[in-house]
Amino acid sequence: WLRHFCNFGGDEGRVHSRTIYVGHKSCPPNEAYIPPKFCDNRIVSSKYTVWNFLPKNLFEQFRRIANFYFLIIFLVQVIVDTPTSPVTSGLPLFFVITVTAIKQGYEDWLRHKADREVNEYRVSVLEDGRRIRKMSAKIKVGDILEVEEDETFPCDLILLQSSRDDGTCFVTTASLDGESNHKVRCTATHLQLLSLGPENLLLKGANLKNTQKICGVAVYTGMETKMALNYQGKSQKRSAVEKSINAFLLVYLFILVSKALVCTTLKYVWQSKHDETWYNEKTQKEKETNQYLKMFTDFLSFMVLFNFIIPVSMYVTVEMQKFLGSFFITWDKDFFDPEIQEGALVNTSDLNEELGQVEYIFTDKTGTLTQNNMEFIECCIDGFQYKHGDGSSETYFDKKEELFLRALCLCHTVQKEMGFIASSPDEIALVKGAMRYGFTFLGLESKNMKILNRNKDVETYELLHVLNFDPVRRRMSVMVRSKTDRRRFSVVTFFSLSVQEGYRTLCVAYKHLSAQEYARADADLREARLALQDREEKLMAVYNRVETDMILIGATAVEDQLQDEAAQTMEALQGAGMKVWVLTGDKMETAKSTCYACGLFKKNTELLELTLRTLEDGGRSREERLHDLLLEYHKKAVQDAPPVKLGITRLKLASGHDYGFIIDGASLSMVLSSSSEPNSRRYKNLFLQICQNCTSVLCCRMAPLQKAQIVKLVKNSKGNPITLSIGDGANDVSMILEAHVGIGIKGKEGRQAVKNSDYAIPKLKHLKKLLLAHGHLYYVRIAHLVQYFFYKNLCFILPQFLYQFFCGYSQQPLYDAAYLTMYNICFTSMPILAYSLLEQHICIEVLLEHSTLYRDIAKNAMLRWKLFLYWTALGIFHGLVFFFGVRFLFSNPALQDNGQVFGNWSYGTIVFTVLVFTVTLKLALDTRHWTWINHFVIWGSLAFYVFFSFFWGGIIWPFLKHQRLYFVFANMLSSVSAWLVIILLIILSLLPEILLVVLRKPRGPHARQVTLNCTAGDPQSPQSPARPLLTRTFSDESNTVI
Repeated sequence: WLRHFCNFGGDEGRVHSRTIYVGHKSCPPNEAYIPPKFCDNRIVSSKYTVWNFLPKNLFEQFRRIANFYFLIIFLVQVIVDTPTSPVTSGLPLFFVITVTAIKQGYEDWLRHKADREVNEYRVSVLEDGRRIRKMSAKIKVGDILEVEEDETFPCDLILLQSSRDDGTCFVTTASLDGESNHKVRCTATHLQLLSLGPENLLLKGANLKNTQKICGVAVYTGMETKMALNYQGKSQKRSAVEKSINAFLLVYLFILVSKALVCTTLKYVWQSKHDETWYNEKTQKEKETNQYLKMFTDFLSFMVLFNFIIPVSMYVTVEMQKFLGSFFITWDKDFFDPEIQEGALVNTSDLNEELGQVEYIFTDKTGTLTQNNMEFIECCIDGFQYKHGDGSSETYFDKKEELFLRALCLCHTVQKEMGFIASSPDEIALVKGAMRYGFTFLGLESKNMKILNRNKDVETYELLHVLNFDPVRRRMSVMVRSKTDRRRFSVVTFFSLSVQEGYRTLCVAYKHLSAQEYARADADLREARLALQDREEKLMAVYNRVETDMILIGATAVEDQLQDEAAQTMEALQGAGMKVWVLTGDKMETAKSTCYACGLFKKNTELLELTLRTLEDGGRSREERLHDLLLEYHKKAVQDAPPVKLGITRLKLASGHDYGFIIDGASLSMVLSSSSEPNSRRYKNLFLQICQNCTSVLCCRMAPLQKAQIVKLVKNSKGNPITLSIGDGANDVSMILEAHVGIGIKGKEGRQAVKNSDYAIPKLKHLKKLLLAHGHLYYVRIAHLVQYFFYKNLCFILPQFLYQFFCGYSQQPLYDAAYLTMYNICFTSMPILAYSLLEQHICIEVLLEHSTLYRDIAKNAMLRWKLFLYWTALGIFHGLVFFFGVRFLFSNPALQDNGQVFGNWSYGTIVFTVLVFTVTLKLALDTRHWTWINHFVIWGSLAFYVFFSFFWGGIIWPFLKHQRLYFVFANMLSSVSAWLVIILLIILSLLPEILLVVLRKPRGPHARQVTLNCTAGDPQSPQSPARPLLTRTFSDESNTVI
């Protein structure tokens, strides 16, 4: 945990060392010392400031293809004489930029607010013997801080003094790693000042517990604290939908340029064959203009005329859909947790649709999958099984059983302070388990451990040494001496066995030492603990000498209680086709038991283990052993396994069982950073292929940055799968930031994961609805929104292109400037926005019950090129029907009762009327879930168009130079022929799709109702999985996602 080596002496030459004078005392005169510059304690997570918001935000927005394109078009309209006003592109662009800036500014203001709360937190600093209250942001390295019970450490501290007599203090790191158990920290003695370790370090974000107050010196502040160093910089996350939008934009940009080139070329071909008309003679200036410059100007004019094929307003609709849609997550009552009195939280609304595309889930264990609350289940002594509640606690125990229970009361680091506190929750579980059978641990006083036995006698033992647990030995021991027989020394050991039935199994053993054996072991331990070099290796050698020739007494089974519905949630997510990886800093045995309990590992799962223990088996070098194991596992899980369809989780292999993969942090380091570059690349590929062909993967003993490395490795693998990370502690922040989607769990203590996540939920069980219901619906809605926008803009601009063939390529607009401006902003924007917020093609209950529905939309299924080409073909068909249908009407010269003929603006108005009604009714046909809002915006938009057309053409506007539509709309509707053509063209446009839907057998994500059974065949029931196309009722309003 100590990222840098702390050095309070001279020795500045040591790597990663820093010299700090406590309390900013002056440097001794005989030492040459230049005070280094350390950062202050400010935390900055915001993106903008008041001064850089405007330029930085504008720069980021104009990086978008559509925004930059419309800026260029606007400038061209201002500079060059174009057929349309600059307002037609400038106003929509201004609207898009303004709305997006307001949204992003509001989200950054929330980040500023959170930063202020942290930086203005008041702390106590000791200066010249006085206690001063300062803001947390003003703490400097070398300051002496005083922290009281239940307060949070504002920076990384070295413990100098504690109110406890033994010089220790207790801390909880729930906000860092999700563990709520108490950890012991020691004051730095004079000997330790040369070599400080994790036991002396108080990390920023941890809380002081069961200690009145402590004093510590600030050694790391601000962005140099352990918490900050484990974070990676926030990168801009982009959804798969946004990438698809950019790809589609390039296609439509190519179509736009092609149209402009075709029209420019044909214009000059047409002019070469036709004499100049008397009513449109060129001016002298036009005659003197360079021919190539004139051609380029005409090309730009055509680009401006057709530029509405690029849907710039789609971006603002998408932004509004994401922003408003995120409130449905916040308002969802199923996410409310009565324990913490909070619901879900959305920190960024840009990734809503990504929740429907997740392929890999990376989850923390402690505090996420489990409650970190160990419970003693049963024990086995001398071959006899004892389980609490079966009456065994009342049976007679012989000496062996009493020895076993005495060992449970001695081999731990538990302290009794208003209850039991310990650095590991399973130690408390074992002590409480011994209490059930009559042996009670009374506490530790001045290195003396007291036990109340079954006969109500108090036994006292002197605690001599604690041999801490490590993942290689997989053992923890204590050396004690009985007060009744001071010549008898004993070693009591717990060592881990493989996990059985989801329980963590610990074996208990002991042995006696003679006075000479103890003296030798004591001397060796003291020497190893004071070693400045190779301390860990020397301690390991002593531990192994002490822990030999032990006598086995029995075994215990301890269970880490899972979070509510954790197993059901994992089953549903795997059923949806998602791979679940557990990334934890915990011990392998504990993590393995959790995987079994959650159902990630089954009884028949063959575990492929790549840990230090397996690498050291066989007597070969670790590098050679790593190579052999990777090849062996690759042959089993990949080469010998049958092929699997893309995107489908391998649930069972042909051999009748499945594989699980286990790796620890040390082995992962070897895989990711082999001594040779070719080997490193090969190891990564083998490792990835093995993991991707296993049902579940467990990565234990992971450092926070290693978790992020794992996520990045999978994220950048073949196919670029969508990843999701979920955790509750500060050590999960790196992987939360690295994944496409980061989920924070709102624990009882600590909110670092929540603050840095994209979404936060109270419990793991809420992830099921967040992905399977909200994620599914968000993706379907926005995918339809994107396809619909491209379709309706193609319908809009294709008649304008065809019109040029009948007006001598003169760049004559088909539509009035008001229609050009209002089409995307007012006439057609609200229906699709309401659809993208409220649509439910499948009801939520069915989405949750049938998790396999999630697979239908996997791999960006609704934004693939096949569907895009279908919508494009539909837009071309409708555009052709609009234009040539109206032209067929105009083949009759007299359309009005008085014999007058319609002009070109009447022609464009009829086309535009058919266009608006057709694209709006097309959306009405696609709507499966009707609410009063859908009715209001769909029929209201059509009514508004009619009202606006009458109003715009019925008044003489003084600010307009040309009143092109004066009474055009009213005259148009006075013609029965116009009415007939409008109605016929709308029906003709929509009829093929209606017939296709009615006659075609339903397929795809909208039509799983054929294979699912919900209610008794009632097509209008809100419980039916997919709402039929033409059967919609107001009763469905109650099922709106809230």
